[in-house]
Amino acid sequence: MPLNLPNLLTWLRIVLIPVFVLLFHLPQGWLDAHLLNMTTATLFAAAAVTDWLDGYLARALNQTSPFGAFLDPVADKLMVAAALIMLLELGRVEGVIALIIIGREIAISALREWMAGVGQGRSVAVAFIGKIKTASQMVAILLLLYGEPVAGLPIREMGTWLIYLAALLTILSMIYYMMQAVRSARGEGIG
Repeated sequence: MPLNLPNLLTWLRIVLIPVFVLLFHLPQGWLDAHLLNMTTATLFAAAAVTDWLDGYLARALNQTSPFGAFLDPVADKLMVAAALIMLLELGRVEGVIALIIIGREIAISALREWMAGVGQGRSVAVAFIGKIKTASQMVAILLLLYGEPVAGLPIREMGTWLIYLAALLTILSMIYYMMQAVRSARGEGIG
């Protein structure tokens, strides 16, 4: 495992997950609701920024590695799953939405692993629809974590509508990746 700045940022994201979850399980009264919302939203925003930053730095500094390519999406999926489970506990997201998003991440990770194993990993590389899905999902989770009105804007309601959009994009992107894999498998005679 190469120890470089991009990989350190990815590890930081993973280390933040138990801290993030622990905040939700502090004894009642240790943090008031506003401070809890602000702190967890800030941690999630920091994780989202490091997700972008580690990829950018890996390319800019020519520090890409197979280990980093493996660890980065794992860190992302763990952070999103942790946030969705906490939002589910708080009643800010529906179980079916969390299931769609987490289930898709598991399915597409398995699909990518399988396609890489048969030499067709590029056929399910990240596509534009996946990037739009990720952006809407990250913003939705951030809004739902904060959940308080800002300048009269109904942040929680905006987050709810955006998480519905993210769930729809999640399904559409999963269909897209599955179709890409099927096309590739048929073309290569993979069964």
